[in-house]
Amino acid sequence: MRHVCAAAAITALLAATPSFADDALLKEAVGFTGQIFHLDTGVPGMVIAAVRGGESVVFGFGEVARGSGLKPDGETQIAIGSISKTFTGLALAHAVADGKAALTDPAEPHVGIVETLPERDGHAIRLIDLAIHASGLPREPSPVAGVDRHSDASFAASLAGDPLLFTPQTGILYSNVAFDLLGMALSGLYDMPYDELLQEKVLDPIGLASTGFARPHGDNVMTGYDWNGVEMDPGDPIPNRFGASSLYSSANDMVRFLHWNLDRTGQNGAEARAISHAGWIIRDGLDPVSGMDESGHMDAMGLGWVIMMPEGDRPLVIQKAGGTDGIFSYIAFAPTRGVGVFIAINQFDFSAATAMARVANRLIATLAPR
Repeated sequence: MRHVCAAAAITALLAATPSFADDALLKEAVGFTGQIFHLDTGVPGMVIAAVRGGESVVFGFGEVARGSGLKPDGETQIAIGSISKTFTGLALAHAVADGKAALTDPAEPHVGIVETLPERDGHAIRLIDLAIHASGLPREPSPVAGVDRHSDASFAASLAGDPLLFTPQTGILYSNVAFDLLGMALSGLYDMPYDELLQEKVLDPIGLASTGFARPHGDNVMTGYDWNGVEMDPGDPIPNRFGASSLYSSANDMVRFLHWNLDRTGQNGAEARAISHAGWIIRDGLDPVSGMDESGHMDAMGLGWVIMMPEGDRPLVIQKAGGTDGIFSYIAFAPTRGVGVFIAINQFDFSAATAMARVANRLIATLAPR
C-alpha cells in the first residue's frame, strides 16, 4: 500500500503544471505541499502559487472541470469570492490617499441605494466600519418577498428600521452587506460605476489584466462543485455584489497582487498599500467577534484583510479567504518577510477549505520562519 501511495504522489507531482522560479526551496516546498494536499483532499482540481523574495512558482493539480482533462495553470480563471473584499478595501485606501474621503467619514451620504443608514446609540456607520466588519450590519440581506435577493429594493428593505446586530465600532461580525455598501459608497465618492473605479484605481496600476467582474468563458475556467459534487452555475455578475465578492482572477494575477502587497519600497500606490495593511481595530475588548476565525485566528483587521499576529514559527500574516459557487480560495502573506501564498480548490469541501488555510499558513512558516 505504501508503494501505491508513493507512486500516486509521484504521478501527481509529474502531472502538475508548474511555473518554475530559480528558488529551489520555493519549488520544492510548494510542489510537495500542493501534491500532498491534493491527494489528501481528493478535490477535482486545485492551484497553488507562492512568492518569496521576488521569485514565484505556480503548480496546478487535477482538472479545471471533471472529465475535462485540462490541468489548472497560472492562467486558469478562478472565482475568488470574498478575496474581492481586499480589493474593495484597497479602493477605499486609494480614496483616502486621493483626499476624496477620510476613513472616519460617515458612509450614509455616499450610499445612493438608500437615503439613510441605520445607527445605534449615537454611532453612525463610518466608511471604515464597513471595511473592518464593525458596522453591526448582518452577514447577508434579509429575504424580501417578491424582490431579487441583491436588488436595490432588497438592500433598501434590509436596511430599513433597526437591522443592526450591535452598536457600530463595538464589535465585529463578518458582513457581505457592509462590503457591498462600501462598493456603492466608493462609487458615489468618485461618481462612477464601482467596476470602472476598481479598474482605474487598483487593477490597471498593479497590472492585473486577468482580474475583473466579467464572467469568463472558454475551457480554462475553474468549474465549481457543491458539497455533493454537483456543478454550480455562477450566473451573471450582479453589480450590487461587487463590493463583497464577484471578482474573477488567475494564479498569475494573484502572484502579481502578492508581489505588489509585499513591495515595501515601491512608490506605486505606496500610501494606499500602507493604509490597506494597517491594523485599524484590535480584537481585544470587542463584543461580539463572529465569523472571522475560520482561516486562522483574527487578531486585528486591515481594510478587508485579516491580520494574525506571530505564533510559534509563523511570522505575522495578513490573509483573506473566499468562497463562492463551488470555489474556495485563500491568499496570505508575511509583509515583513517577502513571502506569500495563494490556493484555490474547486469543490465546496469545508474541511478541505479549513485545511487549505492551515496548509498555506504552515507553508509561510516554512518559507519564512521566525
